[in-house]
Amino acid sequence: MANSNDISKHERIGLLHPGAMGATVGAAARHDVDQVLWASEGRSSATRERAAAAGLEDVGSLENLIERCDLLLSVCPPSAAVELARRVASNDFRGTYVDANAISPRTMRTIAALFAANTATVVDGGLIGPPAVRAGTTALHLSGEGARRVAACFETGPLEACCIDGPIGAASAVKMAFAAYTKGSTALLASIYALARAEGVTEPLLAEWERRLPDLTGRLNGSVPASAIKAWRFAGEMHEIADTFEAAGLPDGFHRAAAEVYERLAGFKDAQEPPTLDAVADRLCRDAD
Repeated sequence: MANSNDISKHERIGLLHPGAMGATVGAAARHDVDQVLWASEGRSSATRERAAAAGLEDVGSLENLIERCDLLLSVCPPSAAVELARRVASNDFRGTYVDANAISPRTMRTIAALFAANTATVVDGGLIGPPAVRAGTTALHLSGEGARRVAACFETGPLEACCIDGPIGAASAVKMAFAAYTKGSTALLASIYALARAEGVTEPLLAEWERRLPDLTGRLNGSVPASAIKAWRFAGEMHEIADTFEAAGLPDGFHRAAAEVYERLAGFKDAQEPPTLDAVADRLCRDAD
């Protein structure tokens, strides 16, 4: 079992799991470390294809991954983050565990507590931006003990690692605050368009936007359809953001509603092309009388 918390460019990173974002994170790490491994057991054929394209090495099972790696990096849907961390901790992992999921600071601290008995190092991570394919587009914020050692694994690839001078929870707080606007406002924009369409006033509304808020039309046509395909992942993230607001003594209802918006759009998962705005509006208004 790996038992060192010193991360060097000659060690192995284990990636959990190479989804659309995670695969590019793993590929970015390959610029600076010798090997990036993953475990294919129970994963889909699409995940296997992404991992192969990213140059990740398959070790089969989670247990093998834990045994062979000094650093594990978790990139998964928010709803799976705690259970995945619990599985790793229960296998007595003693290296460095980086949770880079879209979770609240409170959830991040829950994950850190799972590793307390292992004397493992837990690093809080927050990914901001699209899949890390091009330099200058995507950042991995890191906080907690060991953040700088993890950042050294991403010095030359397209993913920018940014260390925050703060404890576990700080990086997650940055992610929550950033996504509260970007994804939260997209959910609001989709709902506004659905309302205008339901009332038959899309043309005058769009005309007013063009006249007074021209940037909104571009966001409507770009971010709303694109986000609909990923809505199945965004719903859980909105609940984590709402929890973050609630813990700070702030109203949490807006992002609870945004979660419902994305839950209604979850059926667009795996669509080959982004849906039209009208298709999004129809899905959002499906429960109307």
